[in-house]
Amino acid sequence: VIEKMAIGGQILYTGEIENYPGFPEPIGGPELAMLYQKQAERFGVEFKYDLIASLDVEGPVKKVIGHEGQYTAKTVIVASGGEHNKLGVPGEEEFSGRGVSYCATCDGNFFKDMDVTVVGGGDAAMDEGTYLTRMTKSVTVVHRRDELRASKILQQRAFANPKMEFIWDTAVEEIKGNGDVNGLVLKNLKTGEVSERPTEGVFIYIGFHPVNDYLRESLKIDAAGHVVSDLQMSTSVPGVFTAGDVRQHSDRQLANAVGDGVAAALAAYRYISAA
Repeated sequence: VIEKMAIGGQILYTGEIENYPGFPEPIGGPELAMLYQKQAERFGVEFKYDLIASLDVEGPVKKVIGHEGQYTAKTVIVASGGEHNKLGVPGEEEFSGRGVSYCATCDGNFFKDMDVTVVGGGDAAMDEGTYLTRMTKSVTVVHRRDELRASKILQQRAFANPKMEFIWDTAVEEIKGNGDVNGLVLKNLKTGEVSERPTEGVFIYIGFHPVNDYLRESLKIDAAGHVVSDLQMSTSVPGVFTAGDVRQHSDRQLANAVGDGVAAALAAYRYISAA
């Protein structure tokens, strides 16, 4: 298994997972990822850390080209997942790691007793925003619309949390700071009014895109950037399979991704056995 940074993918950014079968009580995403890794290692799986640059998969021996080395195999399962979208506003890149974050479970403890802002209105924004209230002084949610897109249970928890407040119909125009983040420039999308608001941290959750930069020359990709596959997780190249958020028609749910992985592994086994 070749991983870019840390085992677990998107669940590393999830404070609590409550909808995964077999866990009657919530479990932290990083904790579950550690269990996955331990179980895999017990069966002899080897983990390597590398950033993959490209694939050479046309022949019977597939080549995976990384920055640290080249790997060969009879089959390849592509499961590179996705990444959070960026706002693309002034100050976002400048203050990344200095007040701008895309992962509350990774960085939340750096903001103890501070006033922070969450940008977004979906499940990730509400889940991570609620998580941040454990250590921060307050959490202000800035959302472009006048209602949230998150699931009802996550909305209910957020609205009931006394540490959370909401600014509706508003977009972030700029992230400001002096060394570290100290404020936002906001624009009301209905009135056009521009204002500034102090904040000590900005957590951004405005969508998601598949990680496919290393795949575009090798596999068929749909208009949204996902790997095209069938129900057996087969891609446009024989012997190459896919799973999880990078594939076409993914539901972006943990249980679905695990099921994809099982289907892809079985398909890879059948492919090798038939060779």
